[in-house]
Amino acid sequence: MNITLIKNLLDISGKTAIVTGGASGIGFGIACRLAEAGANIVIADVQADEAQKAAEDFSAKGWKAKSVMVDVSNEEDVKNLIAETVSTYGSVDILVNNAGIYPAIPISQMSLKDFEKVIDVNLDGVFLCTKYASEQMKKQGKGGKIINVASIDALHPSMVGLSAYDASKHGVWGFTKNAALELAPFKIWVNSIAPGGIATPGVAKMQSQENSAGDGGKAIEEFMAKIPMGRIGEPDDIGKVALFLASDMSSYMTGSQIVVDGGVLLS
Repeated sequence: MNITLIKNLLDISGKTAIVTGGASGIGFGIACRLAEAGANIVIADVQADEAQKAAEDFSAKGWKAKSVMVDVSNEEDVKNLIAETVSTYGSVDILVNNAGIYPAIPISQMSLKDFEKVIDVNLDGVFLCTKYASEQMKKQGKGGKIINVASIDALHPSMVGLSAYDASKHGVWGFTKNAALELAPFKIWVNSIAPGGIATPGVAKMQSQENSAGDGGKAIEEFMAKIPMGRIGEPDDIGKVALFLASDMSSYMTGSQIVVDGGVLLS
């Protein structure tokens, strides 16, 4: 039996990866690891200026990257994202569905519009990007990798106020498994990552809003107490797992979900 060297297993040079929500936080951490491993990176984000800055930072490091402004809940935006990627790099080989929002609103105060907005971005966006990226992958005939960023909240409820978020992430996990079945004949492997608490700008913003209400510090302390590893995660903790799934290290995996939470679900 021929054994591929580890350095070659992790080498994704020449492949093109789209990372939605890639301008900051978890998406940026994932994009960095994929770029380091040799991929051409498309940073797809609704924050155009931040996406452009991230692409410039990558280029300064000698990595190939471009930015595309996209609202993943908008079908025309997603079609344009795939077209721009193919026009620039010639292919779509890896898709990371990372873009997501998580406004904290109790059910009693939530409007239908509030609920639908979360589903539009977190679940419809995964569907749209998967649909059009997989169509391009089929045309190429070389297979591909799709990585959905779900959450441990797809496995266990989070907190009051995140019912829409929890519903969307349960949906992402279910969609991942079904998409894996449908796309396997085309050698397109679909897996997901379920992060726990990760230190991102979005989480910091939520914490500051909670602190202004007088209870943010207590909420963070309670969450930290549940993490056996004793620390909150970093975007790179997710980036390393995403590289594993994007590379040949995960060659016999599809329809799986990897929990990356410091052990918090154990509690």
